[in-house]
Amino acid sequence: MNKILEVKNLNVTLKNRQMQNKIVQEVSFSVHSGECLGILGESGSGKSMTAKAILGLLDKQFTICGNAFFEGKDLIEQNKEQLRRLRGSEISMVLQNPMTCFDPLYRIGNQIAETFAAHTKWSAQEIYQQSLMLLKRMQIRDGEEVLQKYPHQLSGGMLQRIMIGIAMALKPKLLIADEPTTAIDAITQFEILEEFRRIKQQHKTAMIFITHDLSAISRIADRILVMNGGKVVDKGDFKHILYHAQDPYTRLLVEKRTAVMTSYREVIHRKKVQYA
Repeated sequence: MNKILEVKNLNVTLKNRQMQNKIVQEVSFSVHSGECLGILGESGSGKSMTAKAILGLLDKQFTICGNAFFEGKDLIEQNKEQLRRLRGSEISMVLQNPMTCFDPLYRIGNQIAETFAAHTKWSAQEIYQQSLMLLKRMQIRDGEEVLQKYPHQLSGGMLQRIMIGIAMALKPKLLIADEPTTAIDAITQFEILEEFRRIKQQHKTAMIFITHDLSAISRIADRILVMNGGKVVDKGDFKHILYHAQDPYTRLLVEKRTAVMTSYREVIHRKKVQYA
């Protein structure tokens, strides 16, 4: 497998007048084509900051040190215009909050079309057909009607699915998904995770899947990094994280998830007994 991304000793520091706060410290990892790297951690662990630093999505308050080689090209050294050209065409990112990714003044169809026009050579008719196809793939009904709507007329879950569909339709070499299934119901989450798996396998897309959900990450990630306090505290495949993790924080995450699943099974069992 080709190495698509290699991050070396990434550090992110937030500067203000009174102090400097290191948000990400000495993070290193790599991702190969057709592979999904899961980054697991709770809010504030530094997982999203890591991705945003790599793609140049942080403002001037942040200082970034280290390297992030995308097919041999160091993203940290690229200027804003160079990064803008890479984002979308070769690297796509699905952000956590879909409401911030759509302009409230323009229809959904126009915004999808604008993105496709900027990163493909499709004709207007091809763009329209691809827009309908991505809505269908993301389990969104009445595609022609949805394309005419404004963002505020759709739920957060629907906007999230549209954002994922746009990213996948562009067939990037690297797809970074930041909590992509947070605002989505369990059934749709399963379908979208299966779609991620299909894209990874069929198109050999390299993926970084960022989440706090151990269950979701277990279904798609080939390798997992666990982050806490801006540092990588554990890494390995899912079996290692589940049964052989040495880090106390990692074991706590596993125990919490196991407790939730145990409670869920007990509730389901009681319901079955009740209605038997």
